[in-house]
Amino acid sequence: MRVKKYDNVIPREKRELISNRYKRITTAINREFWKTESDTANSIYVGSYGRNTAISSSDIDILIELPTSEFDSFNNLKGNVQSRLLQSVKESIKKTYPNTDIRADGQIIKIYFSDEIIFEILPAFKRWDNIFVYPDTNMGGNWMSTNPKAEQEAIKEKNRQSNGLLVSTCRHMRYIRDYYFRSYYLSGIVIDSFVYHAIGNWHFTEYEKNKNPQETYEQSLLYYYKINSIFLDRLDLKAPGSNDKVATDKSVNCLEKVLKCMVD
Repeated sequence: MRVKKYDNVIPREKRELISNRYKRITTAINREFWKTESDTANSIYVGSYGRNTAISSSDIDILIELPTSEFDSFNNLKGNVQSRLLQSVKESIKKTYPNTDIRADGQIIKIYFSDEIIFEILPAFKRWDNIFVYPDTNMGGNWMSTNPKAEQEAIKEKNRQSNGLLVSTCRHMRYIRDYYFRSYYLSGIVIDSFVYHAIGNWHFTEYEKNKNPQETYEQSLLYYYKINSIFLDRLDLKAPGSNDKVATDKSVNCLEKVLKCMVD
């Protein structure tokens, strides 16, 4: 199943619905924490939607910046303050979506809409160096960091250099994962980070925009996986741009299946 050009994979009507919900969620949190009615301030798309590698079945990830004063307030409390923060953000969203299934889950608030579109909200605080700090409720609670804008810029530039092949490959792999291996786990950041590093100098030519690229491209991705996997259960990956370590242990099994499917 060779890589092809993937343009406009999310229908316009769905993108408009996503935008409307994005604005309503942003307004709800801004109203609670910033005392403003803005539907765009302090909020950015992250994850696959922000990196432009999403397909129609992808979840929608949003990072929403909170005031530094909130960090100081929660961090001075005892116990799992990260869990308390997630619950507080969750309740602010509930005021706008009182009948929707909303859950605080590890590092995010997940919103399950009845039409099966899932939003994942990451509350975060911006540091002086423009890196965001966000809560992780696991293991008693701690703070983690992320730099989504650096990741988005790195993906954008690499995609430009590959003449669109990078994004098309990431979307292609998501399609295979979601329609052939739905019972397996493969995170979006693993897909995007893997392709970013494995793509090398491969790119779409003008001819290949209308035809399939050479079959050896898919074989080269699988070969890259094989020579870089460790004991067949881990793959050392760094996120594009930010160079954050990417957790791969739960994803490598499905990643290998997807890559083999691309070659077959």
